[in-house]
Amino acid sequence: MNSSNLAINYGLPAILKLIFAKDSMDVFLSDGRVLSVPLAWYPRLSGATKAQLKNYEISPSGYGVHWPDLDEDLSVKGFLFP
Repeated sequence: MNSSNLAINYGLPAILKLIFAKDSMDVFLSDGRVLSVPLAWYPRLSGATKAQLKNYEISPSGYGVHWPDLDEDLSVKGFLFP
């Protein structure tokens, strides 16, 4: 079973990819939604370099994303149900 199917089986879409703009992050989900999230909501991300932002890892389940350089972890649940 791939990670996208695993996340959907538990009722949440999987995170597929992230794209960064100057002040925001677009979160692409497996159900077709794209969430635009202000970086200002996350101080570690808002103060990060472009290289640090692009160095992220999506969890195998697709539920979370981790930035090893920043020690930051965010979840799809947190994006959808703040």
